Amino acid sequence: MNICMFTNTYLPQVGGVARSVASYAEDMRKMGHRVLIVAPTYAEEVRGERDDEVLRVPAIQRFNGSDFSMRIAVPFLIANRIDDFCPDIIHSHHPYLLGDAAMRTARRRNLPLVFTHHTLYEQYAHYVPVKSDVMQQFVISLSTQYANLCQRVVAPSESIARLLRSRGVMSPIEEIPTGVDLNFFRNGNGSKFRQAYAIDPEERVIGHVGRLAPEKNLCYLAEAVASFLDYHKGIFLVVGAGPSKEKIRRIFHRHRLEKRLITTGECSGRYLADAYSAMDLFVFASKSETQGMVLTEAMAAGKPVIALDASGVREVVTDRVNGRLLDAESPDKLFAEAIHDFFHNPELAGQFSLEALKTAGTLSRESCAERMASVYESMLLEYRRASGTLQDFLDLYKVVRSINVEWKLISGKVAATVNALIETGGKQ
Repeated sequence: MNICMFTNTYLPQVGGVARSVASYAEDMRKMGHRVLIVAPTYAEEVRGERDDEVLRVPAIQRFNGSDFSMRIAVPFLIANRIDDFCPDIIHSHHPYLLGDAAMRTARRRNLPLVFTHHTLYEQYAHYVPVKSDVMQQFVISLSTQYANLCQRVVAPSESIARLLRSRGVMSPIEEIPTGVDLNFFRNGNGSKFRQAYAIDPEERVIGHVGRLAPEKNLCYLAEAVASFLDYHKGIFLVVGAGPSKEKIRRIFHRHRLEKRLITTGECSGRYLADAYSAMDLFVFASKSETQGMVLTEAMAAGKPVIALDASGVREVVTDRVNGRLLDAESPDKLFAEAIHDFFHNPELAGQFSLEALKTAGTLSRESCAERMASVYESMLLEYRRASGTLQDFLDLYKVVRSINVEWKLISGKVAATVNALIETGGKQ
């Protein structure tokens, strides 16, 4: 198959969506398929990137402080390249910006379109200047309208699949998480990482990996870890970058624990595997996940997790089996107590570690990629059967189809706006 993926975030960014797209593309190519990724340009160059595998489109970087890029329309740039690629299937990873381009590409070429709902977009409304209930409802309605224009929707977790159905998504939904490279994360060199940061081999290391952004609930997490470290030995290792970094530092400064906070910035490749391996416990407080990829990576390294119960988390963390899953509204002091109990019960910690490895084993990259390939193949077969009798007439309707897709994109946004105003009573 020739698979064309459209994404608003991609390498060299290290966020969950970028990593998901990159890993699926790599795995599909290993299976013998061709993959073309349409993604924004970035200031940083990606070493080894091939022009026949990635089409970069001009974009405004990190729009309004977010990780998203706003593409700059360049007539025919995408269309001509995709004509050369001859895709069989289109996979959109966002419901807007390049997601619109994916929709147009699929409809104008009579190709099946699959959409992965990676993100709870309403949790990112603070990046838009208009901060209101209307904006949150708008992005919910927009993604729902978009999903209903697709032949398949992929939900990274059961929680998200249920949520999408409750919001009115009628398109068939497949539950497929992004898999984890088990061998890669299992074989990190924690000793090497600890030496690099002068961490004693016997020191307790509480770790976190991810974007340091407001939607990740990191002030809560920092308060919980600092409360534990007020009375116990240990280090808080934070891997990632973002605007919340300074807030974490200020919290540790207030607790007079500056020397027990280590922030590494963004890590990738072998360095990231080493970072996980250097940890004794992984902590997570985000309530905005569709799939906690970092949770499965930590478990692949044999690390138990303490987290708050939320979508994308409860599918990975089972309370008192491979870690602790606390009520979403738990105060930070209760989270600190869970950390205390973990370190003061070595037998339970060892059991959690073994179960974490078992959990990660059910989410291998190979198995998840095979499931995604099966979805592609079934969609393609269904689409060819449905459109086969019309194939001789497609040229006649080319102009009509172009008008139709533009109308659906516009009407979907209008409907999202109206729904947002109705749901919020027009409050600004």
